[in-house]
Amino acid sequence: MLKTFPTAILQLPKRLKFASILKRSSEPGSPTVQTATTQADPSTMAADDDLPVPPGPPTSQLSSNAAKKRALFFPLGYKEAAQQWWTSVSSRQAERNVLSFVPYLREDAGSANASQLQDLAKADPFGQRVWRSSMVQLSGKDRALNELAIERVNEQADDTLVMLHGYGAGLGFFYKNFEPLSRPKGWKVYALDLLGMGNSARPNFRVKGKTQQEKTAEAESWFIDALEEWRRIRKIEKFTLMGHSLGGYLAVSYALKYPGHLNKLILASPAGIPEDPWAVNEALPEPSESRMSNEFTQDQESIVRREGMGTAKPNTATPPKRPLPGWFSYLWDANVSPFSIVRLTGPLGPRFVSGWTSRRFSHLPPEEKEALHTYSYALFRSKGSGEYALPYLLAPGAYARSPVINKIQDVGRQILKPATKDSPEVRETGFPIVFMYGENDWMDVAGGLAAEEKIKQRVVKALLHGTDEEKRRENGSAKVVVVTKAGHHLYIDNPDEFNSVILKEMEETKKWGEKQKSMT
Repeated sequence: MLKTFPTAILQLPKRLKFASILKRSSEPGSPTVQTATTQADPSTMAADDDLPVPPGPPTSQLSSNAAKKRALFFPLGYKEAAQQWWTSVSSRQAERNVLSFVPYLREDAGSANASQLQDLAKADPFGQRVWRSSMVQLSGKDRALNELAIERVNEQADDTLVMLHGYGAGLGFFYKNFEPLSRPKGWKVYALDLLGMGNSARPNFRVKGKTQQEKTAEAESWFIDALEEWRRIRKIEKFTLMGHSLGGYLAVSYALKYPGHLNKLILASPAGIPEDPWAVNEALPEPSESRMSNEFTQDQESIVRREGMGTAKPNTATPPKRPLPGWFSYLWDANVSPFSIVRLTGPLGPRFVSGWTSRRFSHLPPEEKEALHTYSYALFRSKGSGEYALPYLLAPGAYARSPVINKIQDVGRQILKPATKDSPEVRETGFPIVFMYGENDWMDVAGGLAAEEKIKQRVVKALLHGTDEEKRRENGSAKVVVVTKAGHHLYIDNPDEFNSVILKEMEETKKWGEKQKSMT
């Protein structure tokens, strides 16, 4: 199937040339293109040809309408796309361009004198804050994580927030969240690019497992082992972890494999919550319907400008599913990612990407929209790596191979120290888990509500059957929060409301930590 792509690309200029000929032939003063039908002798026509022909628009009008539809779906012109492909900036520079829209925060320039720090304090109404970008080297070949650290100057940070992006994205997408979330005193904020994505190192991705379960576990470990190694390098004992979409799915996997290091888990429109039997059973065909197409068709302008319902109550109505084309499932299982197509299309890559960025960032100011488009294209065209893990984690349509709903009740309940002859086992006593969805999210909020119920049932069980010490330390809870005027990318659709929710969760986490310290 992959061999057909270059052929299609080579034929594209011919189609464009033919379309231009048709356009010129329809213009006033152009010679009329004679067809075999107009030259035929009426006396030689068959009787059926005398039947009336239904009226319809001219061929030139049909061609013009089709061109307009293509232009709406891929707004970047061919010339502009080729120019952007030829002069495109590096992904690191594109990231810095996006970060330039973050207010107040300044890049850490190393040592600064007293006057410089004083000027920085005056410029920032919330105190002196700096950001630092670095590549954190991990063990093994071609393994490193791109990190953005934001800290308050000359202040001790007792709490840490770590942010993980979604599939194929990068930490720059959180640019509207960095400044507000770094305001609380006593906090340090990190944003990471997942291994093989964003500006992190992109080693070759391979799985050696034989069964679907083994492949899924191996693909999850590929990401979360890197996160755990990063945590040890940064000497962070416990932290609050926030993950969006695929980042949310991997955050759950991290909590289960590496227990004892999370204070709170915030899942923003997480992927892989509900179960679909077609996705988890190898003996069944792949899922045939999904809501995932909304990721490519939803116009954020219409979502964020829409009048809110005046309530933050979850909408439990099941979003409509749409059939998945057979070719889509085939390419998914063949591990042909959308980014492979971007790389294959060469000079047409920016135009292809504009079909997504023009809708996804349509509600933003032109300068920010342009910077995010350039950033997205720079990431999408980079060497394929972590993107190839997707079919081992999710089935076509974003259904999990190992659904979160089947294991969410065990998050925060893992054994930390096994029992010995002299002491009983030590087990996690839960931590808050927050599910966040956009009001117009294509991810099904019903999955979050079902997960919330399972977590609450586990809390009741712990309070009924736990030891006195476990009951005293019990901290398990769950909630579902819906952000109004937002879709799947709620952190950028309605950043004010999103940031407000996260800040509240950070405040509650700090209060719980202070309470625990006072009890010891």
